[in-house]
Amino acid sequence: MVSPGEAADLGAAMLLEGRPFHAHEVFEDVWKPSVGPERDLWRGLAQVAVGLTHVRRGNKSGAVALLCRGAARLRDYLAEGGIPCPYGVDVTHVASTADELATRIDADGLSALSPSDLLLRLQRPVS
Repeated sequence: MVSPGEAADLGAAMLLEGRPFHAHEVFEDVWKPSVGPERDLWRGLAQVAVGLTHVRRGNKSGAVALLCRGAARLRDYLAEGGIPCPYGVDVTHVASTADELATRIDADGLSALSPSDLLLRLQRPVS
C-alpha cells in the first residue's frame, strides 16, 4: 500500500497519461482504510476517475453519474473541514472540472470531448 502523498502523485500521473481506471485503483486503495473527511477525499477522487473511465468506454450515463457523484463527494470533504489542497490536490479545481465535464457530456454527448479534455489535472493549471 502507498502513502496518501504517494497515491496523490501516482494517481495524478496516471490521469495525465490517460489511465483513469488505474488511477481509480490507486485512490481506492487509500480510500478503503481512510476515516473521517479524508475518506470522502479519496472516494471522490476514485469516483471522478471511474467517471473518466466510463467516458473512455462510451458509457454516457455512467460518466455523468460518476463525475457528478465524485464532485459532490469532494465538496462534502471540504464541507467537513478538509483542507483545500491536501497532498497537492486542488479539491475545488477537481470538483469543478468534473462538474463541467458532466454538464458538457449531458448536453452535447461524449463526442463533444476531445482526448485532452480527459486528461484531468489534480492541480489547478498555472496561468
